[in-house]
Amino acid sequence: MAARFQPLLTVLRRCLLPGGLAVLIGACAATGPTPPFAAIAGDGPYVFHAAGNQLDALWVCGGKVVRSRLPARDGAVVKPRCGYPHAVAIPARIDAGEMPLPAGARIIAVSDIHGQYALLAQLLRAHRVIDGGDRWNAGRDHLVVAGDVFDRGDDVTEILWLLFQLQQQARAAGGAVHFLLGNHETMALYGSTHYVHPALIDNARLLGRSYDALYAADSVLGQWLRTRPVLLRLGDTLFLHGGIAPQDAGLVDAMTATNAAYQRSLGTPRKQVEADPALAPLYDHKTSPIWYRGYFDGQLDTPAVQALAARLGVARIVVGHTTIGEVASFHGGRVIAIDGGLKRGKTGQLLFIEGDRLSRGLLDGRREALPALQEVPRDQD
Repeated sequence: MAARFQPLLTVLRRCLLPGGLAVLIGACAATGPTPPFAAIAGDGPYVFHAAGNQLDALWVCGGKVVRSRLPARDGAVVKPRCGYPHAVAIPARIDAGEMPLPAGARIIAVSDIHGQYALLAQLLRAHRVIDGGDRWNAGRDHLVVAGDVFDRGDDVTEILWLLFQLQQQARAAGGAVHFLLGNHETMALYGSTHYVHPALIDNARLLGRSYDALYAADSVLGQWLRTRPVLLRLGDTLFLHGGIAPQDAGLVDAMTATNAAYQRSLGTPRKQVEADPALAPLYDHKTSPIWYRGYFDGQLDTPAVQALAARLGVARIVVGHTTIGEVASFHGGRVIAIDGGLKRGKTGQLLFIEGDRLSRGLLDGRREALPALQEVPRDQD
């Protein structure tokens, strides 16, 4: 009987910590679409650099910590124990560069995955972006993930390893995988756990770390995350998680410096970020590139959006963050919304950009034209 109710006791324990109602609302009610009492059979690996030029790989399998240590040589392979189902190759050096788009290559984009590994893999397989073994299958094409892998669902680390591996495989094939930081990446790494699956908090405790420390700079994934951009331009398309407010257009002009500022600050405690005049605008919950919703909430009308795109010198701005429930076009095609509701764990869609032709890919492998929408449902979490 006690084992049966252990997941419920875990969540109640978190809710009864000091902080009272705020913790109850933030840590329990805001867990998102994934049932907060769901058990996690396996989690990991979490790979850390250890003394003596070693890698320390850890999993939580069936509530027990499993550990493996191996030399930190180029191409070191971490074999699966539980959690991510494939072997992981760890390069000696993590390449921070973003590859340019080759002539004739497609762009495929998705966002707001929120721990839904199985659904993401199903969607990518349906469109032959990956093969049945979850390996890169899209040749010279470019895949863009526009933020929010973290939080809500329970397979966050598994998705990170999938993208980490696909990035290496795509580069070898002449393509690329671009993973952009969203607000949930920055939140999780500066210590906000309001949207983290409760079992992952317990797993971190079993591993002797806070949740954010699982992705600290001494970890392989933490090092990789600190190379990820917020802003990306491919051809005539600008990609980012939330959006660019007109008053912040200069952040796009200085894209290299903007991305570097986010990368340097990732993992900085929230209070410190908000107190720093140079960093606070990058994290502002209303106007910053990882939070802005002005294309959808009435702040900007279509002429203003068209003027912004012209000012930025792009044909379109592709964003996630605001859940539409489908991939769709807004403001005469100047804004493409790609948060198709993957976080709900039921369905998802991809955006395809092939020259001037845009379409969306459905979970069953079909492709169709983008709808042009005027209004969005109120789902802004």
